[in-house]
Amino acid sequence: MTRPLIGIPTQTLQAIDGIPAGLPHSWVMNSRYYVAVADAGGAPVMIPLLSRDLDTLRDIYDGMDGILLAGGVDMEPGTFGEEPHPNLGSVDRDRDTVELALARWAIEDAKPVFGLCRGHQVLNVALGGTLWQDIGSQLPDALKHDYFPTAGYARDFRAHDVALEPGSRLARVFGGLTIRVNSMHHQAVKALAGPLIPAGRSPDGLVEAFESGTDHFLVGVQWHPEMFERSDPGTARLFRDFVEAATQ
Repeated sequence: MTRPLIGIPTQTLQAIDGIPAGLPHSWVMNSRYYVAVADAGGAPVMIPLLSRDLDTLRDIYDGMDGILLAGGVDMEPGTFGEEPHPNLGSVDRDRDTVELALARWAIEDAKPVFGLCRGHQVLNVALGGTLWQDIGSQLPDALKHDYFPTAGYARDFRAHDVALEPGSRLARVFGGLTIRVNSMHHQAVKALAGPLIPAGRSPDGLVEAFESGTDHFLVGVQWHPEMFERSDPGTARLFRDFVEAATQ
């Protein structure tokens, strides 16, 4: 049987903190996302950031059976109608344009779409939601969520629990109502877009996961499950669930 094609957009190399100036303009992405999709039975495809050629981007999208939106730098606040906060990090405007287009097309077509960390935020913005631009300063009573590798934390460090909603797709996939996740973000969902259903929250009340509430596989999680796909059965089932939806 032919494997379903799962499109995973890239990011602009020069938008990543610490990349030296003068390198050729490049599109890159962490290999773990592609490995997780392949392990789950999908055929991952790298999608270039053709933000100025949406006709070609649409042709690429039409050939995909599912879309995975990966982690990365902050979203540009203009995408959800706000001015930049002083603690806003690096942004990648070409990636914002491409991922918002892919997300909206997938939602319109009921094509399976899975958002991880930044991708979770992109899906919320695509449907009209907003984001906290910096949890630490805007929500001082919140948990610490920014366990970044650049600060010495391992990418698979499980930082806090997430309480899953009874009856949700995620509760079914994980076989329980509490999971422990890694946490590498300083932005988060502020106003959840109306069509989305909360599926998981951190102990401070932030939305850490949402679903479509329908048969459409539209799932966003604020953590990085690609880090646990080979070690955690529930995470492996989540990726397989996504790929199976794309197969159908």
